[in-house]
Amino acid sequence: MNKNIYKTVLFSFLVSSQSVYAEQVDITILGTSDLHGRFIPWDYTTDKPNLSGSLSQIATKVGELRKQDPEIILVDAGDAIQGNNIETFKNDPISPMMLGFNQLKYDAYVLGNHEFDFGLKVLKNTITTFNGTPLAGNIFHNATSPFLPSYKIVERKGVKIGIIGMDTPMIAAFANGSDRLQDLTFSNPSLEVKKVITQIKDKTDAIILVAHMGIDNENNIADTGVGDIARANPELAAIVAGHMHVKVDKAMINGVIITEPYKYGRALSRIDLNFKKDAQGKYTLINKDSFTYNMNKLPSDPTMETIFKPYHHKLQQDANKVIGQLDGQDLVPQNTITGIPDSQLHDTGLTSLFQEVGFYFAPQANVIAVHLDNMNPSLPVGDIKVKDINFNYEYAGGEYTVYEMTGKDLKTYMEWSAGYFNSVKPTDLTYSFDAKRRSSKYSTHDIFGGVTYQIDLTKAAGHRITNLKMNGKPITDAQTINLGMNSYRMGHLTKKGGVLEGHKFKVLFDSKAHYGTEAGTVRQLTMRYIRDVKKGHITGKTENDWSVIGLSTSKADQQRIAKLVNSGKVALPSIDNGRYTNTAALTAADLTRNTH
Repeated sequence: MNKNIYKTVLFSFLVSSQSVYAEQVDITILGTSDLHGRFIPWDYTTDKPNLSGSLSQIATKVGELRKQDPEIILVDAGDAIQGNNIETFKNDPISPMMLGFNQLKYDAYVLGNHEFDFGLKVLKNTITTFNGTPLAGNIFHNATSPFLPSYKIVERKGVKIGIIGMDTPMIAAFANGSDRLQDLTFSNPSLEVKKVITQIKDKTDAIILVAHMGIDNENNIADTGVGDIARANPELAAIVAGHMHVKVDKAMINGVIITEPYKYGRALSRIDLNFKKDAQGKYTLINKDSFTYNMNKLPSDPTMETIFKPYHHKLQQDANKVIGQLDGQDLVPQNTITGIPDSQLHDTGLTSLFQEVGFYFAPQANVIAVHLDNMNPSLPVGDIKVKDINFNYEYAGGEYTVYEMTGKDLKTYMEWSAGYFNSVKPTDLTYSFDAKRRSSKYSTHDIFGGVTYQIDLTKAAGHRITNLKMNGKPITDAQTINLGMNSYRMGHLTKKGGVLEGHKFKVLFDSKAHYGTEAGTVRQLTMRYIRDVKKGHITGKTENDWSVIGLSTSKADQQRIAKLVNSGKVALPSIDNGRYTNTAALTAADLTRNTH
């Protein structure tokens, strides 16, 4: 045979052999985040089923997918042990959420900001009882010693996947004024990811990030969103995000795919990484994709239900304990217009109650600020149960911390709060909410007691607080104000980009420090106030200390548009497929269109 022909045939055979040998290997990563105590489909603030999502419903889906592929990787991006009254078990030997994670064989669990709500003792017990690997690569003791590992390498089907874990660096700001972080410091996650990639890139076939951070930066602070991390670290194959309570099927930034599984177990993120294995055994990532599964109305896993049964029974018992009686009038009136909470437009007995509690248990305060994180509050005449307080004040960790500030600082804070609303135009028939503020993860309209004021929406944002008085006298800029409020909110106000950025206010009182970590919460103090101070009996009343003003259209037209909305003939403007309503005003034009 001619030598040249022989070489050609041999080369073709070798190439063909290698092509035949090359095989595709598919790796699937499933991600959860922000479960907030939803271990089964039940809402303990109402003591009713809620089939929109839970860990036990996720277990059903994970079990189904593992039948197709037993080597799935399962990760969580934090905020698991707070919410839905799960904190009832914070001092138990093991959290129900860790029981669930261990049953599902989670590979990694990245800490969220709410993992720190109950101090390091509770947190350390949580992470030591987790059978997988807890990760938090940007948290250190005294800025030097790592608090937890920054990564884990998992091998599936011969493919080595590096999993990096990062938490939001905003935790220090969120915990401002408390000592629950002790000596912990939080570094830049983008830089920490870059360091880890350098360490593990030669040991892995692909690297993913699991982060308790949203895509966008918080308050426009660099490197507080995974978008910035992706831009700085294109070596990442994919990111499971969290923290912001949004559902992201697939975003692509700098070649990095990003997915976020919403909140409360309502979605499950899936990342698919496709590799080619060559004749030398080397794996090359050739394709990747992501999407989310909707958990709504999915059956709850029976095994998980059995595991969680004693916890479910305990929380149901607690939720239905009667702490007192309400007579006179409901603490929250029926909404004038369906979808526009009256509690956001004028004073109600509910906010008055929370403020009254604050003044009683934090007597150093002469002003109390509260927010209703439930947009549909309700407390009718009759029995007052534990679940009623928890339903109307959702943040289990909220407390009364008293800060010394000036009248000017108070006005700045109040103007920020008033920015929650859109400005009113001459033809508007309804008040409406700023779309960005309305869709924020956090409730950002705070209500102030101990003062009287109006929010004039004919004025531009920053100039809306009018007739601000204390004891009938105008508040001056230099006046000393002792403001009782939630330290978590203060952290948002004083952090970089906050309306009170850089301010360090003297702390005069902390209800958690004074009464105890749990006993000093707004929830517990409110129950104690009703039960012990008011002897189990309160009468509904409204102080009428504040209101929103500015509509100039006729009362008759306002009533007509209200009737049309309430009958379903006119819909309130909304965004995000109706998730956030009342983001623009209804106008005279809407009335004209629907009455002719």
